[in-house]
Amino acid sequence: MIESLLVANRGEIARRIIRTAKRLGIRAIAVYSEADADLPFVAEADEAALIGPPNPAQSYRNAEAILAAAKSTGAQAIHPGYGFLSENAEFARTVESSGLIWVGPDADAITAMGDKINARNLMAAAGVPVAPGTTDPAADLDAAVTAAAGIGYPVMVKAAAGGGGMGMGVAVDEAALRTEYDKVRAFAERMFGDGSVLIERYFPRVRHVEVQILGLADGRVVALGERECSVQRRNQKLVEESPSPAVSPELRSRLLAAAVRAGEAVSYRNAGTVECLLDPETNEFFFLEMNTRLQVEHPVTEYVYGVDLVEEQLRVASGLAPTFDPDALTPSGHAIELRINAEDPKRFLPGPGVIRTWVEPTGEGVRVDSGYTEGNTVTPFYDSLLAKLIISGATRDEVLERAKAAVAAFQIEGPKNNVPFFAELLTNEEFLSGAYDTGIVSRMR
Repeated sequence: MIESLLVANRGEIARRIIRTAKRLGIRAIAVYSEADADLPFVAEADEAALIGPPNPAQSYRNAEAILAAAKSTGAQAIHPGYGFLSENAEFARTVESSGLIWVGPDADAITAMGDKINARNLMAAAGVPVAPGTTDPAADLDAAVTAAAGIGYPVMVKAAAGGGGMGMGVAVDEAALRTEYDKVRAFAERMFGDGSVLIERYFPRVRHVEVQILGLADGRVVALGERECSVQRRNQKLVEESPSPAVSPELRSRLLAAAVRAGEAVSYRNAGTVECLLDPETNEFFFLEMNTRLQVEHPVTEYVYGVDLVEEQLRVASGLAPTFDPDALTPSGHAIELRINAEDPKRFLPGPGVIRTWVEPTGEGVRVDSGYTEGNTVTPFYDSLLAKLIISGATRDEVLERAKAAVAAFQIEGPKNNVPFFAELLTNEEFLSGAYDTGIVSRMR
């Protein structure tokens, strides 16, 4: 097993990884920016290294600073968490060429799945269903118009190098396409350094369902069930649950088999997620993208399958067998995750500030993965995620009741936060029925 681990991230995910590392007897090393010096993850690590000012480009995205910290602290391995450098193939290669262990998929898999057009083509060749769309980037606006005419409106205009719900727009006709194409292309060039754009069929009523996969040290790829991620704002997730209330045993079998084929197509190792769109009318699903990292919502899978996914990541990176029997994976119960963000609960605009009150809920089936505590300052430099409220139980109904009580007990004063939104959601009949789709938040607003 790895003996020392540098966590190249911050907040709740750094704290989460540190917790498992210390349980396993691994020396946990944190890196932090000047803005994060007082956050819990820094104090909880066995050792911590300052890597730069608040600007992520000068700290958490600064590969040289992170590698220098790994060298100075004697780290044996680097876990990137999610975001920042987690899906940066060049960084993964540099980590390994420096003689360190990269806790994640290899750089070739990251590269293969990082370009959405290349990923779509790879998946189609592997027999994974993909939505109608372009097989090459739309080189210019005329090419985009031609492609859209062949696919049929409405279409999704998407940055080929994008991710996390960023760099996407919907066009209902040619006039809208002309506007969205220029907007997405400019955004992609600015944010990702790659203005390539693809055009896909857009489904007005669709569910977002993903499958957790794990590429084992012996070369096998296994699937640990699906997660429902359809409660979203601006194409970004707010709630995840497992199992999905929309997925029947027959559909689950097809989804998981397709996800395993996706992983096998790129010889995948370590944790990853195959994201799909599900048409609730036809039960057809289509490959959306693959996230070559640990997902924010991994805890719901941990509860349903009884595994610690961070531990499994570390075991794969160490060349060890998993703690579970890959041929006897059996789900049990239900789990829901609510993303507690520093944003107003109506328009979901960021609301940083000093946390004057922070009281986390407790009780059976309640887990809080938090990045902050009372007295900390939520700055505008990073993602607005404050904590993840994870509720588990024997049934979905039991989990929903526990979630209502937990949300009512979660007290945050200071920064704006979306706890009131979840109180509203947990009384929403569409959500409670389980028959919701990605439009549920817009219908609530």
